Amino acid sequence: MNDATIPQLLARQARSNPDRCFLRFGSVDLTFQEVDRWSDELAARFQSLGIGVGDLVPLMMPNIPEFVVSWFALCKLGAVTTMINTAMRGPALSHALDLSKSEIVIVDASLLEPVRSVLPDLTTITRLLVSGDVGPPSSDGSFEMLTFPERTMMEVTSPHQPRTSAAAAASDSAMVMFTSGTTGRSKGCLLSHRYAIRQAELMVEHLGLREDDVLYCPFPLFHLDGSVLTVMTALVLGATAAIGDRFSASGFWHEIRTSGATVFDFMGATLTMLHKAPATAADAANAVRLAWGVPVPEFAEEFEQRFGLRLVELYGSTDAGLPIYQPLDEPRRQGSCGRVIASYDVQLFDEHDRPVGPGEVGEMVVRPNEPSIMSKGYYGMPEATVIANRNLWFHTGDLARCDDDGWFYYVGRRAESIRRRGENISSFEIEEVLKLHPDVLDAAAFGVPSQLTEDDVMVTIVAKPSRSLDPSSLIEFCRTRMARHMLPRYVDFVDALPRTPTEKVEKQTLVSRGVSPTTWDRERA
Repeated sequence: MNDATIPQLLARQARSNPDRCFLRFGSVDLTFQEVDRWSDELAARFQSLGIGVGDLVPLMMPNIPEFVVSWFALCKLGAVTTMINTAMRGPALSHALDLSKSEIVIVDASLLEPVRSVLPDLTTITRLLVSGDVGPPSSDGSFEMLTFPERTMMEVTSPHQPRTSAAAAASDSAMVMFTSGTTGRSKGCLLSHRYAIRQAELMVEHLGLREDDVLYCPFPLFHLDGSVLTVMTALVLGATAAIGDRFSASGFWHEIRTSGATVFDFMGATLTMLHKAPATAADAANAVRLAWGVPVPEFAEEFEQRFGLRLVELYGSTDAGLPIYQPLDEPRRQGSCGRVIASYDVQLFDEHDRPVGPGEVGEMVVRPNEPSIMSKGYYGMPEATVIANRNLWFHTGDLARCDDDGWFYYVGRRAESIRRRGENISSFEIEEVLKLHPDVLDAAAFGVPSQLTEDDVMVTIVAKPSRSLDPSSLIEFCRTRMARHMLPRYVDFVDALPRTPTEKVEKQTLVSRGVSPTTWDRERA
């Protein structure tokens, strides 16, 4: 069991592998020693502003080195980084910033305007520490704008006094990371140093990661995949974390090659977009040996052969960590996210918290078999914490089934289940079929109010470029691939689905839009 804190682990790597590349952002490489020293400089600056042990400090930055180094610097002070979703605006952003009760927010210049627009609604923040070029320090009404210190290019041989971390134990909090808020207001998961380090160690163990790996992630650093499962995993291994700006299907493989990536992560429709791009002779010309994420699609074997890599599925969440992995030494089971690892206990419960049998669908509930590997709770939301952890189990809100051999199969979100004429329908299973159509690039399924009570099934489709897709032919395609009660009644076509920065479809936007005059209706066709 590793009882180090994040600063202690960084200091260890800075001593053992001072000149090894730790962080790669495009053409910018930072060694372990450079990150350790830069975070020392920032910690001194933050301390001069009154930041100390136990303070929650909002950090709102895109995928840039300053994000990681600021996080580490705050850890060295015993402070807690509140990682703000860069897509947040208005009331959601106000809620996230106010939750910390901080007087200061660290923000990149590119995100300054959204923060300034909600400042009148905030109760405690009076100072903005801005990274990037915004001119000289200034005052703007009721808040003070301060300049973020640039990195000092110190010689490796220059005298340096390492900063001792103020965090006393691995169980101390290191960050607040927000859930996606797909079922309500975003909740801030309070996560410890040990959570971050142990999740990284489990990644290394169950994915067979190596210190010579370059771990590439195109998703936001405020998300678990970027900060914990990529940056922290590289820190644990002494490997390189290569962080992209964002996921782009057209630029993905170029970035994979230029970064030297050997491992990458995927989520949502990213594999589908890559798979449906025209094949080229250079598809397998990359150094990637493994890609992990969720979901692994039906075309997995074809994808693996085309790009010369292995796909591995797992299951997890910010709240619970990653309790389920596909075993590397066993054949893939189509549709399964894997089996429970020894660090966790996972069961499936019905709506009364009673276990369901093999093959039956139930809500996934989780509890740890070792300390501090799950969220401590939702910061500032005690009632939500109690509800989620009722009856001594954390309730994920995810529906799944389990076979006789202990392999789990994700079915969908409880809140996204569609109720039609007495039947519960998984939107995930509808989307899975729709994406099999050769002309469908992306798809989302959801329920809209029915005149017969309950729901009717509606789908929103993104067709492949230059392809013409007829809704009636799409329904015929679905008819032989799904149960009759699952067949969509309504079909809409759009250029792109509304998505969060972590590539989750914003279903509520689609539900709010609902049936429009341009929507195709199967019952009136």
